[in-house]
Amino acid sequence: MRAFWLRALALVGAVLLGEMAPAVAQGTVRRHLVYFRDKAGTPYQVGQPAAFLSARAVARRQRQGIAVTPRDLPVSPAYLAQVRAVAGAQVVYPSRWLNAVLVACDSAVLARVQALPAVRQATTLSRGPRPAVPPAAPTLAQTAQQTLVLGTRPDYGKTFAQDQLIGAVAMHDAGYRGEGMQIAVFDAGFPGADAVVPLQPVFAQQRVLGTRNFVDGGPQVYVRNSHGTNCFSLIGGEQAGVFVGTAPRASFHLCITEDANSERPVEEANWLAAAEYADSAGVDVISSSLGYTSFDPPAAPHTYADLDGRTAIGSQAAAIAARVGMLVVSAAGNEGASAWHYVSVPADADSIISVGAVDSLRRHASFSSYGPTADGRLKPTLAAMGVASAVVTAAGAVVRGSGTSYACPELAGLAAGLWQAHPRLSAQQIILALTRTASQATAPDNVLGYGVPDFAAADAYAATLVPPVPLGPPPARVQLYPNPTRTGQLLLVLPAELQGQALEVRIIDARGAVVRRQAVAPAGPQEISVSAGALAKGTYLCEVSGGGQKQVVRFVQQ
Repeated sequence: MRAFWLRALALVGAVLLGEMAPAVAQGTVRRHLVYFRDKAGTPYQVGQPAAFLSARAVARRQRQGIAVTPRDLPVSPAYLAQVRAVAGAQVVYPSRWLNAVLVACDSAVLARVQALPAVRQATTLSRGPRPAVPPAAPTLAQTAQQTLVLGTRPDYGKTFAQDQLIGAVAMHDAGYRGEGMQIAVFDAGFPGADAVVPLQPVFAQQRVLGTRNFVDGGPQVYVRNSHGTNCFSLIGGEQAGVFVGTAPRASFHLCITEDANSERPVEEANWLAAAEYADSAGVDVISSSLGYTSFDPPAAPHTYADLDGRTAIGSQAAAIAARVGMLVVSAAGNEGASAWHYVSVPADADSIISVGAVDSLRRHASFSSYGPTADGRLKPTLAAMGVASAVVTAAGAVVRGSGTSYACPELAGLAAGLWQAHPRLSAQQIILALTRTASQATAPDNVLGYGVPDFAAADAYAATLVPPVPLGPPPARVQLYPNPTRTGQLLLVLPAELQGQALEVRIIDARGAVVRRQAVAPAGPQEISVSAGALAKGTYLCEVSGGGQKQVVRFVQQ
């Protein structure tokens, strides 16, 4: 994150995940993401999500027609126990989405962890010792001559221009200030947030519902760098005549994922853990003013080819967060004037809003990063004011600073208010309404995406959309995960008529030849594990028969 700050554009992160060289010195404790082969032996079932997801998280999925899948299941407790049993291995946190666990240990211990039968592979995510004391927060960029030309309204104080630009003032006048919505803010710290006047209503009304520090561990988040306080204020601040955020009546989860002291790829794993926490808590919107492009040596930076939405762990996490029904809003990055100039991770993820920056005249900020992604998708998605934006400091002062860091929470609050106005729509429909009615909707580009959104236009468009059909009973068909697969280890979710039956599972190749056969005893679980063996790349059928029933599902071996 230090690289962005040195440009004095915004207090926004710049840490990226790339391939790491193997640990070279035994005795040096580093953090490693250890991937498991499967979720065999898990006591959890997709049909009983209340055991691992909050009621609000389940309701968010059901409302949008999103099924709970084996990807949502926690990591097998037996596998975690095996890792913990290795002397010297410290489990930091598991990842159910990637079926992995973050482990702190030295290279000798890592070798023993990798030798466990349940382990598929491991990647080293940190290098070098962590500094003992975080540095002081950098000074916010000050603007000598303001370019606020949109008029004033006394009750909004210095935030009128930025709120008016995207229609947040009209949204508030219509009665939508984020009530009932939950927003998770991922950042580098929130010192002073619990004390500054513009944020006092949030705390007085007990609307901070959860706090997590994924850098140091524990719930303390009112520490470290004040960048998070600045960004939090842009959504949640509310002091009449002084400062009004875009969704000041929302409820919040505050998460530290960024270590502002260093540039280490472990921050992307922290982002992943925070997203899984937000999912399980039932969060609606994630606002992340963080971007990852390079590391402190000897770690390799991301390449442009990595910006395909599937390579970086942060991008994988953001995409999965979108697939479970959260609306993810990510700063595009402040690399527009640099040799890199592309959006950063996780802004390259699909199905999220990546936010570029404009001034009050809707002109592109020179620092705001460009698209497209490596696989040709348009980025950024939308833009909001990020030049001379009013923000609240840890000391409670209202100052001006610049960066996509500030455009991001501005827009996240708008999205939350629009969703509040249309609660039956899906997150993706809210994104659709914002993009189809923005200033460049008819001619989107890789500078500002679909342009600057407007609440009134998006609200009218959203009213024409047909809400998704809420999820009912699970379909009476076999479901297979993961698909595509690389390992040959398959998890089958069985419909009711195949549960409790003695089953035969056959894997059939494209020629119709049976290449694998497995008998399953009638134990009665909803999910069963099947080993397809070492398959050549291609398309296969998985045939499940028993109790007079036969069902077939197609899958791809990569």
